Amino acid sequence: MKKVKYFYNTQTLKYEKLVTSVRVKALRILGFLSAAIVTGILFLTVAYRFLDSPKEKTLRHDLENMKEQYEALQGNMKDVRGQLTELQRRDNEIYRVIFEAAPIPDSTRAGEQLQPFSNSEIVSSTGVLLKELIHRINTQEKSYKEIDDLIKNKQKMLASIPAIQPVSNKDLKRIASGFGYRIDPIYKTVKYHSGLDFAAPSGTPIYATGDGTVEDASQAAVGYGNHVLINHGYGYKTMYGHMFKIKVHDGEVVHRGEVIGWVGSTGKSTGPHCHYEVIKNGDKVDPVYFFFSDLTPDQFDAMLKIARSGNQSFD
Repeated sequence: MKKVKYFYNTQTLKYEKLVTSVRVKALRILGFLSAAIVTGILFLTVAYRFLDSPKEKTLRHDLENMKEQYEALQGNMKDVRGQLTELQRRDNEIYRVIFEAAPIPDSTRAGEQLQPFSNSEIVSSTGVLLKELIHRINTQEKSYKEIDDLIKNKQKMLASIPAIQPVSNKDLKRIASGFGYRIDPIYKTVKYHSGLDFAAPSGTPIYATGDGTVEDASQAAVGYGNHVLINHGYGYKTMYGHMFKIKVHDGEVVHRGEVIGWVGSTGKSTGPHCHYEVIKNGDKVDPVYFFFSDLTPDQFDAMLKIARSGNQSFD
């Protein structure tokens, strides 16, 4: 049952029923709603400021995990960069030095410097670092491919450079005359001798001292007599003179240790021997320094002493 309110009217000196106008009722309702809305807003403000919703708690937890993973990723990338730096150092200071190749500047390895992204510092720094690492790895891969080509070329070069004696000479007793000024066997005057003379019985095999192509295989009655000139490439040539018989022909490809002829005494010669010359970039050099695949250090010292003795040459 609805409760009825009364008030005492001093004019009529009676208790009269209290009647609230619609306007007053409306104002009261409006005031209540306003107070409720303000209170609600204040509550929500405090709640959003100091309390997390379940979704926010989940997002905050995920963010913490992402930060931990990011820090771990950063650490791994720093380790990778350190290892890559060591590979680059070895590439520049060891591998390229061995093959006489110019080092790669670090500016080329690093590539173009990237501008950071404006939307996220984490994404920016990670993206820049990854881009730099990828560029360095690609550059290093190209460098190793170049070194691989250098290795293959170096192997071919090492096989081509004269490196053994032209005749079998294990006891080192076949060196008859060395490089330099020697007494001419016919004119008995001091004359420049441009090679080494290996005394050996006629018919002793003569070997190519490195891989190459026969540039000249000529038979002659004067000078070096029957002789062979081999072009080894890389600026090297070798000449073998006074052969009894020539086995190879012009343009033929020969390999180190292959028989190219036999010892004789043709041309200007006083006895069976092989006159051997090494020509580097057009200059005749001392062949004694080109037996590194054939001699031990002690044998090289002994041969050096024999070759430098001022004896008479054979041609």
